[in-house]
Amino acid sequence: MKLLLVVAVALVDADGRILLAQRPPGKSMAGLWEFPGGKIEPGERPEETLIRELAEELGITVKADCLAPLTFASHVYEDFHLLMPLYVCRRWTGTIQGREGQALKWVRPRQLRDYPMPPADEPLIPFLLDLV
Repeated sequence: MKLLLVVAVALVDADGRILLAQRPPGKSMAGLWEFPGGKIEPGERPEETLIRELAEELGITVKADCLAPLTFASHVYEDFHLLMPLYVCRRWTGTIQGREGQALKWVRPRQLRDYPMPPADEPLIPFLLDLV
């Protein structure tokens, strides 16, 4: 079974809310809400992936030392096994905007379960409840 390595981040704003992005139509699991991030390219460190993906997807600049590892998800899907480190970031520059047509929503940690998520993202929620 193929191992897919992706990385995600919980962006936390000054009010303690976490940013969720909705998977756009045409992508697998379209309509589900997830933490921003993406696939780790060959030779890339997870932090480098997040810096690249956040610039591409959200138009923000993040420094590696502002990314704190929190936990990870390991989930078996039908076609692949997903391994996903989750980081927390509270500092970035720029204004967050969905550059790939995805809807964005700032959500309080206790309300994260109100948003349907991919199966790999759901087990990460308990680790985020104590962030604020």
